[in-house]
Amino acid sequence: MAPLATNIDPGHNVESARRALGARLQAAGIEQAALDARLLVGAALELDLTGMVTQASRQLTPEETTRLERYAQRRLAHEPVARILGVRDFWGMPLRLSEATLVPRPDTETVVELALEIFWGLSISGRRPRIADIGVGSGAILLALLREIPDAFGVGTDVSPTALDTARDNAAALGLVDRAGFVACSYLTALRGPFDLIVSNPPYIPSAEIPKLSIEVREHDPHLALDGGNDGYDAYRALIPQAAERLAPGGALIVEAGQGQARNIETLMIAGALTVDRPPKADLAGILRAVSARKMPP
Repeated sequence: MAPLATNIDPGHNVESARRALGARLQAAGIEQAALDARLLVGAALELDLTGMVTQASRQLTPEETTRLERYAQRRLAHEPVARILGVRDFWGMPLRLSEATLVPRPDTETVVELALEIFWGLSISGRRPRIADIGVGSGAILLALLREIPDAFGVGTDVSPTALDTARDNAAALGLVDRAGFVACSYLTALRGPFDLIVSNPPYIPSAEIPKLSIEVREHDPHLALDGGNDGYDAYRALIPQAAERLAPGGALIVEAGQGQARNIETLMIAGALTVDRPPKADLAGILRAVSARKMPP
C-alpha cells in the first residue's frame, strides 16, 4: 500500500503541523487523533507541552519535518504511539518498551491498586516484604509496587530474555535496580518464596479471538503475552498452583482478568487451595479487572 500523505512540509509552524497531523489522523479513523498528533509533534520536535505552546509560531526545520512525517506514516499504518516513541507512562513512571513487551495499559493499574490495598492490611514484621511479578514484561506492575512500598524487594520472571532486559533497564532508570531481581523461567518454576504478594498480568485472550483484536494490538503486541489458549485460562491454570505453594501465610495472589473472566478465575483460585476473601476490583470502565485470593495461615 502506498504511503499516506501527511500534508506536513517545512512551511508549517509547530501549531499548524499539529493541527494538520491531527486532521489527517482523524480522517484515517484514528481514535484520539488530537492527542496522538500532540504527542508525535512533541517527540519529533523534542518539545514538551509548554514548549509547544511557547514555540507555536516557529517554523519546522527540514529535519523536523522529515522526522515528523516518518512518525506520522507509522501512526497512519496503525502502529501505536507508544511503539513509535518507544516509551509509555504507567503509574507516573516512563517505561521503555521493546518488541517483547506489551504496551502497559491504564487498566493494569487496577492490579497495582488492589495489590496495595491488600498489602497495607498484611502483618509483616522482622523482614523485608517480598513481591513476585510473573510475566514481568516492561516491569510495570513490579516497579509501581516497589515505588509505593519502599522497603520491599521484588523479583520479576519472564520467558523472554529481551523482556527481562527491558524490565531491568527500566528498574535502573527509576533507581530501583538494587531492590529488584529478574529471572528467566516459566511462571514461578525458578522461584522458592515465600512471597507476600504475587502479581501477574498473564496472557488471557482466547486463541481464536486474537485475529479479531485491533490492528494496534494484534500486529504490534507480542502474541506470547496475549494468547491464553483455547479458552483464555491456560496461564491461570499454570500460575495459580505454583503461586499457592510459594505464598507466605497470609500472602496474596493478584492477577489481571479479561472481560467476563473474573468469576472463573476465582473458581480456579479456590480449587488451588487459596481463599477468595474480597470481590474483584473494577477498572474505570466497570470491568472486573483485578482478581485476588490469599493463602490463609494454618
